[in-house]
Amino acid sequence: MSWAGPEDVYLSTSLASYLDKKLLVLLRDGRKLLGILRSFDQFANAVLEEACERVIVGELYCDIPLGLYIIRGENVVLIGELDLEREELPPHMTRVSEAEIKRAQKAEREATDLKGSMRKRMEFLDLD
Repeated sequence: MSWAGPEDVYLSTSLASYLDKKLLVLLRDGRKLLGILRSFDQFANAVLEEACERVIVGELYCDIPLGLYIIRGENVVLIGELDLEREELPPHMTRVSEAEIKRAQKAEREATDLKGSMRKRMEFLDLD
């Protein structure tokens, strides 16, 4: 059994205020999860109920259902409570299907890859 330091106790008590509330969790890999916090431990491992991954590409978004979801605490960058009284997204955002958001992600990845390969090809030009 490991000893919990004072910072671990603080983290646990601060997460306790989020129990049974709808949260947005930002992960180290950039994914954004939404769900209701049902449980957590001293390592900030958390259980979200009715979880979904919010994927945003440009002005398109999709909430991909995940169900009951366990998050390892070391992957958490940020946790915040969602204000249920306010709109979660700006009005210009358009909700699309999972298939549409996957196509948009692929197109965005390809554009980024193309930009990177063009930059590499142009490196031989010393424009300074």
